[in-house]
Amino acid sequence: MTRGGGLKLDRIDRKLLQLLQDDASLPIAELAARVNLSPTPCWRRIQKLRDAGVIRKQVVLLDAARLNVGVTVFVSVKTSQHNPAWLERFARGVARIPEVVEFYRMSGDIDYLLRVVVPDIAGYDAVYKELIRVAELTDVSSSFAMEQLKYTTALPLNFVESG
Repeated sequence: MTRGGGLKLDRIDRKLLQLLQDDASLPIAELAARVNLSPTPCWRRIQKLRDAGVIRKQVVLLDAARLNVGVTVFVSVKTSQHNPAWLERFARGVARIPEVVEFYRMSGDIDYLLRVVVPDIAGYDAVYKELIRVAELTDVSSSFAMEQLKYTTALPLNFVESG
């Protein structure tokens, strides 16, 4: 570990992470070939990255439009409640709403930001009604995304210290 909790990763580790972020289904033999290692050392490096918590899990990314949740809504929430009990109740309630795919506590003018995926405005209205049942909110403001210009789950690797 280094200052700030970061790991030192060498060029091969970074390349493996980039390849896995692009396609986690690549076979070990192919990953190994792309980073000029044999399969066993490649597998060990990946296990080390998992054990260190760098690789949290592997998932499949689905097409929202094909699953009829192609409308993205960003929801800004303000509250006058700033105590642990309220936050716990709100966080538990939001976690139970499957349409909320991201949830952040913010600094600045808004207290919480949610990213919601729904089929349409009526779908969002149902989420909104559930949100206001969960906890007392001062203000809820919704913005519907008109077009997705960039989307990635890949994290930048250029801030990791070289090992």
